[in-house]
Amino acid sequence: MKFDLNRPARGGSAFGGKKITVIGGGTGTYNLLLGLKQYDVSLSAIVTTADSGGSSGQLRDEFGVLPPGDLRRCLIALSENRGDIWRKIFDYRFAGERENNMGNLIITALTKITGDFPTAIEVAAELLEVKGQVVPATLDDVHLNAELENGQVIYGETNIDIPKHNPELKIKRVFLEPKAFAYKKAIASIMDSDLVVIGPGDLYTSIIPNLLVEGLVAALKATNAKVIYVCNVMTKYGETNNFSASDFIKELQRYSNQAIDHVIVNTTKPSSELSESYAKENSFFVMPDVRGKPQHVTKADLISSSVLFRHDCKKLAKVIMEIHPVK
Repeated sequence: MKFDLNRPARGGSAFGGKKITVIGGGTGTYNLLLGLKQYDVSLSAIVTTADSGGSSGQLRDEFGVLPPGDLRRCLIALSENRGDIWRKIFDYRFAGERENNMGNLIITALTKITGDFPTAIEVAAELLEVKGQVVPATLDDVHLNAELENGQVIYGETNIDIPKHNPELKIKRVFLEPKAFAYKKAIASIMDSDLVVIGPGDLYTSIIPNLLVEGLVAALKATNAKVIYVCNVMTKYGETNNFSASDFIKELQRYSNQAIDHVIVNTTKPSSELSESYAKENSFFVMPDVRGKPQHVTKADLISSSVLFRHDCKKLAKVIMEIHPVK
């Protein structure tokens, strides 16, 4: 199979109208992309590479590659593979102690073969017939650390994500080590967009790491695009204990240098049965206590009817497109 890496990304200007860039990582970004790709828009995803846990962390430690997991999930979300086989291959996880993911292994192998992580992602995008583009926030090998309210420093994204410290302690700040610089294609995507959507996703481990990359916030401030933040629907123990919507927004505005123009907040509460289930994990409903200053606010029922209490990708995409309609 021959790959044309100079062709326009699927979903580029020849494939759609408005240009939308999504910034994040993890399940929240995957879910959002599933909804937005149903519209006639040009999609790009900028994804954190600070992950240090699971299959991605193992491959990062063993082979010295950037963690592929979050980028892989975005590629799958934007895949238009007609036979579906490549989607299944990239999502396949081996049983056993290591539980490696096949897609992560393929991207790692492609990185070694091509000698270049962005090229590996582009080849993977060709295999999956991706509509749009997926780019890392940075090509620098960085780790995410967190300083807690008692002065203790937690090293590594996985140790923040799955706390081994006292999870009741609040996170004072998160930072990257060493300093990282934004990938040029990430900056270009932001500057060329009509709309930038940040979130939803884990605040300190999936969303903010992107904003810590040198040059990315400056691009958010300089772009003519409207910048939207999608607030989480539930808190996460050890990261956002007792957070309401206003707390999420305050942190995002702090790390983005007040770059957020518009906020989307869910208003639908979980059932008492679901609330009890989440409470066992110390996860609670995010109260929609935010008002329309300094940013605009849209409040809506955004919840899926599935077993899990999370954003419905179609409802969320519809609200976003109503804020900034395709012309």
